[in-house]
Amino acid sequence: MQALEIIECPRDALQGIKTWVPTEQKIRYVQALLKVGFHTLDVGSFVSPKAIPQMRDTAAVLDALDRSESTTSLLTIVANERGAEQACAHNAVDFLGYPFSISENFQMRNTHKTIEESIYVLETINNLCTQKNKKLVVYLSMGFGNPYGDPWSVEILSAWVEKLDRLGVRTLSLSDTVGIASTSLLFEVFSQLMPAFPHLHFGAHLHCKPEHALEKIASAYAGGCRRFDGAIRGYGGCPMAKDELVGNLPTEKILSFCSLKKLDHSINPLHFESAYNVALNTYR
Repeated sequence: MQALEIIECPRDALQGIKTWVPTEQKIRYVQALLKVGFHTLDVGSFVSPKAIPQMRDTAAVLDALDRSESTTSLLTIVANERGAEQACAHNAVDFLGYPFSISENFQMRNTHKTIEESIYVLETINNLCTQKNKKLVVYLSMGFGNPYGDPWSVEILSAWVEKLDRLGVRTLSLSDTVGIASTSLLFEVFSQLMPAFPHLHFGAHLHCKPEHALEKIASAYAGGCRRFDGAIRGYGGCPMAKDELVGNLPTEKILSFCSLKKLDHSINPLHFESAYNVALNTYR
């Protein structure tokens, strides 16, 4: 049975906290997460500190990490060429994540670029990743609809996936940025896209209320998804999307789903418990 890939997102959890979390505390937390066995840690971002002040120390966090006993990959979010160059300068970074929205309104709000401008940026970042031996993950923001009235359908989403495929993108994480995807829609999207693009690697980056987490995981899984982003206790959300945050998918709910379905994963439960306790101190 194919094991679930579980991606932990401390970056997504931290970025919405207005009170400064000291760099030393972030390092301690990420170091604890590196022992857990996650496939990837979404650990920080190289974006304007004016936009996301909490992430201004990402470089310092990366430089302080000890990865000698960890097989976990590290991912950082970038929004432009400058951020991509900064990320590529760090040997610790394995993946660059680029938020590409199929909602024109949200792309402007999130990156201050139109979709057309963002396509050019994405091509540039993808080429840079190839040159620097990094991998690219494209987050399809507002992948299940949007609150702005921009057109959305599975057909529109599929057309964008096809275009990104032609550009050479191979890993796509479908993002329910404001937590509006129903269980039926999650199943419909993954069950249609994955057979249509069998050579692409799809993931789910879902924002939702904790009480809806298990049913949404189950629906995406039934549709074929085997890669899930989460954050301990569901902390965080996208501060650029709406005035109120919709939390992340709680990682412990992903693990509960694995237990219920007897699915393989790489998570060490004792190290997860330890990191969970560090999270309580980090986010308070």
